[in-house]
Amino acid sequence: MKEEIKKILKGDVEDGEETLLKYSHDASIFNIRPKVVVFPKDSLDVQNLVKWASENSENKVKYPNLSITARCAGTDMSGGAVGESIIVDFTRYMNKLIKFEGNKITVQPGMFYRDFEKLTLEKGLILPCFTASKTINAMGGMFGNNSAGERTLKYGKTEDYILETKVVFADGVEKVVKPIPLSEVSKQGEVYTKVYDLIKNNEAEIKQAKPDVHKNSAGYYIWNVIRNQNLKNSSGFTLLGVPGGTHAVQNSLDSGFFDLNRLLCGSQGTLGIATEITFRLVPEPKHTRLLVVFLRDIKLLPNLVNKILKYNPQSLESYDDKTFLLVVKYIRGFAKLLGLKNFFKLIFSFWPEAFMTLRNGFPKLVLLIEFTGESQKEADGEAQKVLKDLKKIKKVGIRLTKNAFEAKKYWTIRHEAFNLIRYHLKKVKSMPFIDDVIVKPEKLPEFFPALYKILNKYKKRMTFAVGGHSGDGNMHIYTLVNPKDPNLKEMIMEVSDQVYDLVIKLGGSITAEHNDGLIRTPYLAAMYSQKMIEIFKEIKEIFDSKNILNPGKKVGIEGGAGTKEYLETHIAF
Repeated sequence: MKEEIKKILKGDVEDGEETLLKYSHDASIFNIRPKVVVFPKDSLDVQNLVKWASENSENKVKYPNLSITARCAGTDMSGGAVGESIIVDFTRYMNKLIKFEGNKITVQPGMFYRDFEKLTLEKGLILPCFTASKTINAMGGMFGNNSAGERTLKYGKTEDYILETKVVFADGVEKVVKPIPLSEVSKQGEVYTKVYDLIKNNEAEIKQAKPDVHKNSAGYYIWNVIRNQNLKNSSGFTLLGVPGGTHAVQNSLDSGFFDLNRLLCGSQGTLGIATEITFRLVPEPKHTRLLVVFLRDIKLLPNLVNKILKYNPQSLESYDDKTFLLVVKYIRGFAKLLGLKNFFKLIFSFWPEAFMTLRNGFPKLVLLIEFTGESQKEADGEAQKVLKDLKKIKKVGIRLTKNAFEAKKYWTIRHEAFNLIRYHLKKVKSMPFIDDVIVKPEKLPEFFPALYKILNKYKKRMTFAVGGHSGDGNMHIYTLVNPKDPNLKEMIMEVSDQVYDLVIKLGGSITAEHNDGLIRTPYLAAMYSQKMIEIFKEIKEIFDSKNILNPGKKVGIEGGAGTKEYLETHIAF
C-alpha cells in the first residue's frame, strides 16, 4: 500500500513502527493500529488519495478494510482520529494561512489554533468557539468535531462561524461548499438534492428527534441545514432563540437557504475531507470581569442560571467540590501552573474562600461568570448587577474578583485541575469515556445526585471530578482509573451504560461537544429512534456509499467499528 500511494502523492507516506505506534492513539481510550500514515502536501494530494481509495475499495483481497481517516492534532477524545487503514495527517504541510481579509480568514486544516489565534488577535479579532485545549488543537479538528468552549453560551459553536469550505468528497472531487438559496439546491448536484429530499421527507421525525438542549454533537446534525429566516441584532449576528440563552449564529442570507456546511461540520470526516476552511471572526472583548459564586445547594442552580443569563454573560462555567478539594490537596503544583514563585501569595489569595467556607459551609459547586464591556466600567457594571441580584439568595457565597490574578486563579482551576490531578496520581491513567454529557440546566439538580450515586459505586477503582458549562447544562466528567485493574473494561462499559441511560432519561444528549467517534456511536441507538438511525445511515450512503471515509464513526459497521463489542475490544491500557 505504501509504495502504491507514493506513486500518486507529492507528500510523505510512512509505515515505520514508531509512526504507526504514534498514530494508533488520539486522546481517547483506544489503541487501533493503521496500515500507513500519509502527510499530504496540498489539496491535489488529498484528491488523488481519495480517488485511489475509491477505485481500490472493491479489492478486498489486496486491500481489506481500505479507508481514510483525516487527522490533525490528534486531541480527539472520542476515538474519531484513529483507524485501521490510512491516516491522513494535515499538520506537517497543510497548515498555512490562505487569506485574511476583514473579519474573514481562510486556513488549511492542519494549522494549530495557537498559531491561528496569534494572527487574529493582531487584528483584535477572535474565533470565540475556541476549546479548553486551544494550545494543542488544530483548526481541522474544530471543524470535524464542531468544537465549542467556555464562550459558546454567548457566541455559539464552530458551525456558526463557517462561511465557506473546500471539501474533497468520496469520489475524490474537491468542491466549494457555502450557503445557497433554497431555489438553487437542484442545480448543485445529487448530494444536495438527496440531502434536501431526505430532510423534507422526514421533517416530523427529525423535528421530534432533536434533543431539547443547547448543544448536541450526537449523530449527524441535520437540524440546521435548511433555514427559513434570520433575525439580526445590531452587531450583525443572526440570533437563534434556544433554551438557556441567546445563541449567535452565522449571518447568511436574508431568506431561506441551504447550508451543507452545517452537516459537514461535526461529521468527523465521515462525509468529506475539508482542505480549506473560511471562518468568520468577531472582535475580542478588551475588558472583562469575573464573578465567582459558591453554591451550597445544587437545587438552587436552575433559578440561579436563569437569573444570570438575563445579563448575557460571556461565560458561565463550573466545577464541583471534588475538583476544588483535589486542587487544595496539590496546591504546590497548582502554584507552578500559575507561575507563582511565592507560594504563600497563593495561600493568602485563598483566604476569602476559606472565610466564606467557614461562614457558609463548603460549596457543592463553584460557578464562574464572566462579563465583557466596551470599557472596564461597563464590564464591572454588568457584574455588579448580577452580584446585587444574587445576594438575595440564601446558601450562596459570592466573590467579585478584583484583578487579573484572581480571575486567572479560578480559570486555571477550571482549565488545568484535572491535568494537575493526573500528574500527581502516578498509578492511575486518564481515560475519558463519559466525558461530555448535557442536560437542560433545570435538570442538573436531579442529574448530579443520580450521577454521583452511579460513580460512587466505583470510587475505590476510579477517581473522578465534574466540571463544565453550567450555563447550558454541559458537564465534563473527568475519570482516572488504574490501568492494571483486571476488570477495567467491564467497569467502563457498566458506567457508560448507566450514565448514558440517566442522561437520556432526563432528555439530554450523550455528547454536547466531544462528538461520537468510536466511544459513543454504539449508544446512538439508545438516544434516537430506529427511524433516525436509518436516516443517519442514509446520509452516510449519500456521501460515501463505499464507506471509505472514517468508517465506524456516526454510523456503525455490523460486527465492526461503531459497536459495543468493537469498543470493548480496542480499549487501550
